Amino acid sequence: MSITATEILSQPQTWRTALERVEHARELLAAPGERILVIGCGTSAFVAESLAFLREDAGLGETDAAYASEPHGRRAYDRVVALSRSGTTTEVIDALRALPAGTRTIAVTGVADSPVAELADDVLLLDFADEASVVQTRFPTTFLMLVRAAFGEDVSGVVEQAERVLEAPLDLPAPLGALDHFVYLGTGWTYGLAQEAALKIREAAQAWSESYPLLDYRHGPLAVAHEGSLVWMLGAADEKLAEQIRATGAVVTLGTLDPIVELVQAQRLAVELAASRGLDPDTPRHLTRSIILT
Repeated sequence: MSITATEILSQPQTWRTALERVEHARELLAAPGERILVIGCGTSAFVAESLAFLREDAGLGETDAAYASEPHGRRAYDRVVALSRSGTTTEVIDALRALPAGTRTIAVTGVADSPVAELADDVLLLDFADEASVVQTRFPTTFLMLVRAAFGEDVSGVVEQAERVLEAPLDLPAPLGALDHFVYLGTGWTYGLAQEAALKIREAAQAWSESYPLLDYRHGPLAVAHEGSLVWMLGAADEKLAEQIRATGAVVTLGTLDPIVELVQAQRLAVELAASRGLDPDTPRHLTRSIILT
């Protein structure tokens, strides 16, 4: 079994461990009434988008998400949350250094003595969810489970749901060999998950994958749907849209599980697809565990 597959299976346990740290996460991330910016790169940027939506939806205050590599200083923020599993991502480090003096900074990382952690005022350390793999799986889901609980959502049943799902073989609506195009759709905070799911397919399996806000899919991207397409609605089910997609010959999967569990299934699909293509998900082409620029 690959390292990536092993880490995917470990997620229910890391979620349980994370949920023991809800109060600390609430103190650092909820901050009712404050304006917060969340930054990251790659997977962390998608997680930032989900966090921003969840925090505003919980009525805690204005929350923006941005890629650490893009300008994000157009507004003043009470605190900035920087996401970096390794704590060594160059763009995140540069973004923290460029913030106005006096801005409170929070690092979310898996490595305590990393540059990102050292630059931040406070650290939400998730070292128990850190990964040996290049492709992120349990670190982002663990953080989002903790965020949801910190913002007042009852996620206790999600852990048990994931355990049940992971005990069973991955059930796909079509044979992997018949699929050459993978699309993930989300709405609200699950759009970030859709982007992350599509990224797993590209990273692990070098396959054609896309992601869009749920109802925007019919505004152009539908044109390339075909019999080899799998279109997966994460945490959502729009039957009218599904009918339009099925008319192209594509296979449609409607979200019936908790969105985080749906993402776990997408991770499993990426690993199985990699294996079917003779690829090792632990060594994705051209990628490293952390992007460190000179």
